[in-house]
Amino acid sequence: MQETALTFPCGDLMLEGISTVPDGNGPFPGVVVCHPHPLYGGMMDNNVVYAVCKALERSSMATLRFNFRGIGGSEGRYDNGVGEQEDVAAALTCLSSTEKVDPERIGLCGYSFGAGVALDTAARDERVKALALVSPILSPPSPVESYARPKLLLWGSRDMAVPTADFDRFTSQLPEPKEYHVVNEADHFWWGYETGMAEMVSGFFAGWLKAD
Repeated sequence: MQETALTFPCGDLMLEGISTVPDGNGPFPGVVVCHPHPLYGGMMDNNVVYAVCKALERSSMATLRFNFRGIGGSEGRYDNGVGEQEDVAAALTCLSSTEKVDPERIGLCGYSFGAGVALDTAARDERVKALALVSPILSPPSPVESYARPKLLLWGSRDMAVPTADFDRFTSQLPEPKEYHVVNEADHFWWGYETGMAEMVSGFFAGWLKAD
């Protein structure tokens, strides 16, 4: 597995990221992974983001994790989730154009704040063939209510941001194809539960993006 630190353009800004591409000829499916809230310590090396990327790598998928604008070596400043959607679109362009990556098998994953930004982007970007949302904070109306492409939603049972009853009621109304799970005892930060959560995410993408 080749891991590469890189920068890529987003309008007038340059964003930093880390990409991985499996060994072999490819082409491989790829997944962009978005980190949690920039104003609360979120960055591309977050425990959830890192665990998801490693699980994807083990399933022979390319990955790109990156820092939103204003975080780490990424230029610009926090833009309340608006400009960050442009960051996600730029990351999708970067991964799609990476050597040995199949641009027709691109997935998108986001965690917490990153899940919300990923959802808003996927709702209007047809390059995203499958979407995984880890600990998203959702309330009607939401783009996910009409999102007809494959989607995975994951919460922890101790996540105080969204009560489990609301989660079950909300997800039961979503259009197919969908998959959702509540992980017993996990909270919003997933400490100690990263591996199982990440394997669910990689299994979802492996199925829908047809990873080898």
